[in-house]
Amino acid sequence: MALPKLSDEQRKEYLERAAAARRARAELRKDLKEGKVSFIEVMNRVDDPVVARMKVVTLLESLPGYGKARAQAVLEEIGIAETRKVQGLGTRQRTELIDLLS
Repeated sequence: MALPKLSDEQRKEYLERAAAARRARAELRKDLKEGKVSFIEVMNRVDDPVVARMKVVTLLESLPGYGKARAQAVLEEIGIAETRKVQGLGTRQRTELIDLLS
């Protein structure tokens, strides 16, 4: 697959948008870790592109008291792939996550 031909302006714009998205995800993770926002509030914001494009494992690791091992155990228990993003969760998976973590 060939890379698209982008002008310098387009490349700069896309890089800025990507950086802004990374900053927004980092801020959300920080707020989760500090308890400023709850897991349920985040799961209810699935229409927000910042939340929708975040990996579930990353979201779980952002919770207080959760690390890589505990987040992985939750994913395995519910049957969620490690690469799954929040927008790709099914209704059952979303409900089980909320029930388990609330």
